[in-house]
Amino acid sequence: MVRGRQTATRFVTYLRVSTDAQGRSGLGLEAQRAAVAQHVATTGGRIVAEFVEVESGRKKDRPQLAAALEACRQQRAVLLLAKLDRLARNVAFVSGLMESGVEFIAADMPTVNRLTVHILAAVAEEEARMISARTKAALAAAKARGVVLGGRREGAADLRPYAKQASAASVARAERLTHILVA
Repeated sequence: MVRGRQTATRFVTYLRVSTDAQGRSGLGLEAQRAAVAQHVATTGGRIVAEFVEVESGRKKDRPQLAAALEACRQQRAVLLLAKLDRLARNVAFVSGLMESGVEFIAADMPTVNRLTVHILAAVAEEEARMISARTKAALAAAKARGVVLGGRREGAADLRPYAKQASAASVARAERLTHILVA
């Protein structure tokens, strides 16, 4: 480092989508890539590595996340995510990462502190639990109406519109809570 100058922050990015279809489409990954690139541009940092994973956020064994964390340690870099929920929707998992010694930032909330991260992780965990409960209830109701579940069959109901409505409601609730916590 030259006296009087600071080196640019090095970032290791971690991008994650949950399903193979999302991974193949690339849309979710491109949106995440754009979010982290915008954050890096505004901070004057630079991306030194990118790790992409197609895996459920519920899984704790994620090889690409482990590789990203190791790259952060080796290169003294900050782990950069597009959104906190791309990391995990589990308080214990997020707490473990916070204790690992690797600094991480979510591009959509770069100024949150440790307390806020814990609270948001708890909210995300509860939201995941509620999504699961709603999905199970919707499937049970559909089955009770005689809908054949388990794949695309002739005459099977398309439940995607209901999933989109539930997803939009979940996002709106999370945004309201984030606004309250960050404000």
